[in-house]
Amino acid sequence: MIIIQCTDSSRRRYIAEEIEKYGKGNFSSQIFTFQELSVATQNFNPESLIGEGGFGRVYKGHIETKDIDVAVKKLDRNGFQGNREFLVEVLILSLLHHPNLVKLVGYCAEGEQRVLVYEYMHNGSLEDRLLNIGPNEKPLDWNTRMKIAEGAARGLEYLHETAKPPVIYRDFKASNILLDESFNPKLSDFGLAKLGPIGGRTHVSTRVLGTYGYCAPEYTATGKLSTKSDIYSYGVVFFEIITGRRVVDTSRPSEEQNLITWAQPLFKDKKKFHFIADPLLEGNYPEKALYQALAVAAMCLQEEATTRPLSSDVVTALEYLSTGKSPEESQEEEEDDDHKEEEEEMGSSPDNTTVESTENNSTQDDSSDSDKS
Repeated sequence: MIIIQCTDSSRRRYIAEEIEKYGKGNFSSQIFTFQELSVATQNFNPESLIGEGGFGRVYKGHIETKDIDVAVKKLDRNGFQGNREFLVEVLILSLLHHPNLVKLVGYCAEGEQRVLVYEYMHNGSLEDRLLNIGPNEKPLDWNTRMKIAEGAARGLEYLHETAKPPVIYRDFKASNILLDESFNPKLSDFGLAKLGPIGGRTHVSTRVLGTYGYCAPEYTATGKLSTKSDIYSYGVVFFEIITGRRVVDTSRPSEEQNLITWAQPLFKDKKKFHFIADPLLEGNYPEKALYQALAVAAMCLQEEATTRPLSSDVVTALEYLSTGKSPEESQEEEEDDDHKEEEEEMGSSPDNTTVESTENNSTQDDSSDSDKS
């Protein structure tokens, strides 16, 4: 469907129809009036500004009726394309839910206004905490970096392998990874997201959109987009997490401006791996973990899309890096836990009271695990 020209009323009608068509009115997201959001942000006060990107400015606000802090993104793009991105964002975040996707609280599509309301993320973006830190700010430690990398990979895994049809994020970068008060990462900004290939197809063809430096080479060259395109972008961000450098940084000497190009010669010699790690880490990382992290990044950055890993493979690798344990150590711990459980069962009293108590505890533990997952 191509719309050459459309009035404001037809745009509003199109958004309402599409939301009703795909969401069937079962959205958990709230519809706000523009007045409500003006009050929440003190009339979009510049002092409340917490971010600005290609799609608009983001303000911190407070919704009195819910007593929650929110991030309010006011889109400033006009025309149908801006409306399309708004629609995609509302649909995806209303229909897909995962701990590593940012939660959409609500939206406003009143008149010319297009506003999105998200949960407020206390630690801003990964870009803020990794690439924009001031001289007096504490840099992210190794374990926190690996935790963020793992959570971001889980978000991609959900989009690629759980969502039906799969969703290609298309704009995976440090500024789109938000961090809550515990530094748990959540993917945001889904305006460029695209439904992935189905029916045995390997890719979808589309015009090239995204951020320079993060886009996969085959996508940039041909417009062929697949979940493996996201994996390349993930590799770029993971490399930024390891090095503390931007993928493209024109403030550096010419031979260091492109992160991937700069690192390639260092990859050939293990003795030089420590030159790749962020100097702000001051060597506080397990050497073996650095090798493993660089290996994962290198696999994601393969030129050929088919040779890159699946997002679930990346999650598996990052699970061990974020815990600091090898697969063998994790397996040994699981076996030890199983052995302890067997000993406890053998040593427990046979009377009904003890068995009942054990069953109750087991039920509570299962419930607790369920809440955490």
